[in-house]
Amino acid sequence: MKAITVKGKAGLHPRNLHQGRYDFPKLIAALPELKRYVIKNPKGEQSINFSDPTSVKLLNKALLAHHYGVTFWDIPEGYLCPPIPGRADYVHRLAELLTKESKSLKHKLVRALDVGVGANCIYPIVGSTQYGWTYVGSDVDPVSVKNANLIAENNSGLKGKIECRLQSQSRHFFKGIIKPGEHYDVTTCNPPFHKSLQEAQQGTERKLKNLSVNKAKRGQDSHNTKANESTTLNFGGQNAELWCPGGEAAFIKNMAFESRDFAEQVLWFSTLISKKDNVRWMRKNLDKAGAKEIQIVEMSQGQKVSRFIAWTFKTPQQRQQWLKLKS
Repeated sequence: MKAITVKGKAGLHPRNLHQGRYDFPKLIAALPELKRYVIKNPKGEQSINFSDPTSVKLLNKALLAHHYGVTFWDIPEGYLCPPIPGRADYVHRLAELLTKESKSLKHKLVRALDVGVGANCIYPIVGSTQYGWTYVGSDVDPVSVKNANLIAENNSGLKGKIECRLQSQSRHFFKGIIKPGEHYDVTTCNPPFHKSLQEAQQGTERKLKNLSVNKAKRGQDSHNTKANESTTLNFGGQNAELWCPGGEAAFIKNMAFESRDFAEQVLWFSTLISKKDNVRWMRKNLDKAGAKEIQIVEMSQGQKVSRFIAWTFKTPQQRQQWLKLKS
């Protein structure tokens, strides 16, 4: 098995729309409701209270409206509200992987699958608006599937490009979702990385504590104490979004072995890996599963380094033949 590590340059991908600080005047113009939640940081710059779930959700709504033309977007209370810039980076770097394989690739012919799409539908939104990809999203939670489909159906730029399906068998990833005769060029996934609900809650508490400590260090006014004490929604999420038995390690191992059964129907599988230690674990399991090539793509945003791993069961020659149909 051939393994390649792609070290990304510091910062977001060049095609990522979220370079630099948030442009609050433009975001407020896109979503006037955001204005009353904008505060000043110690440097006098516009910001929001990132420990307040309402502020974070409105920021996301504004970002989606301003940058992606998505004006109908909401998530049910308690569901995961993801940081969009980092999510977008995953899609841009995956698109770059495909483009490197075929310089003449027509992205509008690319078909993608998002495993665990969530109520927020972020990966399909980015992939379809930025590249014209057709996306299928899957989730074990019927509320998430219903909400993601509502988002897709109520935005003209997404209509006909995104379809979300319910995964009725929670232990499966592709089985029951990828239909006979369907083919996908890429898959995306943001796996749950906690092993239990208790571990997930501890992780949320740790993040909130870190936010409070950072605020104190910067001398930021913590006027919204009540919100800070009760907030979990910024990092919120339903059980399936945050944890599964065995955590991320078990999830990605099972995905690796099930992907083998769909080797003829998918060109490149991929998943985010939050814990660096799990990269070696995933490589070992993909080797056992018979993957021909893997790519570990690192992404850097400020102090944070994240990564996704992509794998294929096809040789370079087979991949060229596949992508000829997309040129």
